[in-house]
Amino acid sequence: MSDATTLERTKMKLAIATAKDPHYVEGRRSFFKYRDLGVTEGTGGRMRAQITSATAPMDRETGWHYHTCEMQFVYLLRGWADLEFEGGRKVHLTAGDSLMIPGGAPHQELRTSDDFEILEVSVPAEMGTVPCDPPA
Repeated sequence: MSDATTLERTKMKLAIATAKDPHYVEGRRSFFKYRDLGVTEGTGGRMRAQITSATAPMDRETGWHYHTCEMQFVYLLRGWADLEFEGGRKVHLTAGDSLMIPGGAPHQELRTSDDFEILEVSVPAEMGTVPCDPPA
């Protein structure tokens, strides 16, 4: 193992999150709850992982926005979601589907099922949300 690999690993620490003792954090949307999986702390902010679940029906589109990060990865655990991307591309995702959104890519969530639940990962952990105009 190289010295660089060892050095990087020493900056990280084990992160364990149990379902019986969930840790919820503030999030972007009032109709979702966000369960932190400890990855932000474990990686020193290099990556974030959380479970995002619906708490109420999504009563409106989120509006066009992009995220200030390198990438956002989403894996649907339960339910479904409809999203829209540049070029008028609409995507319907169901449980078992995944999606990687590059940082800075404009998109919007159109609707989700009432039982919507995802595993969401971002690199780095800090992921800002910036409203933007719809693509032309």
